[in-house]
Amino acid sequence: MVLLLQDRGRLTAHQIAGELGVSIRTVYRDIEALGAAGVPVYAELGANGGYQLVDGYRTKLTGLTEQEAGSIFLAGVPSAAAELGLGAVLTTAELKLRAALPARLSRHVDEIRDRFHLDPAGWFRETESHPELAALAGAVWNRRRVRMRYRRWREPREVERVVSPLGIVLKAGVWYFLALAGQDIRTYRVATVLELTVLDETFERPSDFDLAATWAEWAVDFERRLHRDHATVRLAPAALSRIPYLMTRAMSREVDAAVGPPDDDGWTTVTLPIESINHAHAEFLRLGGDIEVLAPPALREMMRSTAQSLRLLYEGEDVGPGR
Repeated sequence: MVLLLQDRGRLTAHQIAGELGVSIRTVYRDIEALGAAGVPVYAELGANGGYQLVDGYRTKLTGLTEQEAGSIFLAGVPSAAAELGLGAVLTTAELKLRAALPARLSRHVDEIRDRFHLDPAGWFRETESHPELAALAGAVWNRRRVRMRYRRWREPREVERVVSPLGIVLKAGVWYFLALAGQDIRTYRVATVLELTVLDETFERPSDFDLAATWAEWAVDFERRLHRDHATVRLAPAALSRIPYLMTRAMSREVDAAVGPPDDDGWTTVTLPIESINHAHAEFLRLGGDIEVLAPPALREMMRSTAQSLRLLYEGEDVGPGR
């Protein structure tokens, strides 16, 4: 309460109760206790009244707990802290830090917050549910093994494993965790975990494990394995400008590296990495008539067949279900 009043100035009992998640009766009781302890807090009556500290009073009670100190790295992404179960801890840590700042610097913090905001979630995607994320984070921190039942893309679809979770990563709004499964370090998507039990059994983290470096290496390898095939295409100038916004990063890099002089029609021929023929078919349709597939033949035929179907669908004069 002292930190709140020191940071915010005058607050009503209702405001204090809302910030701290307590009853108004508790606020009244604690205000009396603070006064008895010698903290110079007083009540200002009237329509704009409330509780406040005597001007110039600053508490020295700003020591951070281990949890609070560890949560500070998430200060720029409070939504991520909340999903990890550290929302309240982060709020308390921030209050203690602000209480230790001179008034001028505290105002500067507010100015920065008004001008810069971090939103780690990706566009055009429903937010995933992560009911096991907080428990998983606790297991990572306390080096506890977990038993989990999770869903994967190949048969059998649901699998149970006992793993040793090493770290958690937030990538473009999607949570992943890295874990020791036997002797191998594997990566799992948190949203695929259907059920999780934290075991009493602890484990030793590999002394040479580096979360950031391991994740970066895995991400590069995942992208390489994802794009197993290639397609040769001709791109209109309009398609070249839209590739960075519509296609994967790997495709965009390949276009930047391979673009040469255009042909007589102004089109450019490039070879792009693709995940599969079916996937490429869906991706390339987004470019409409600004792309021509040259190879492989199966993908070219699939694009031709789709274009023929679209022509037959739209060439009639009548419009609507009754045509």
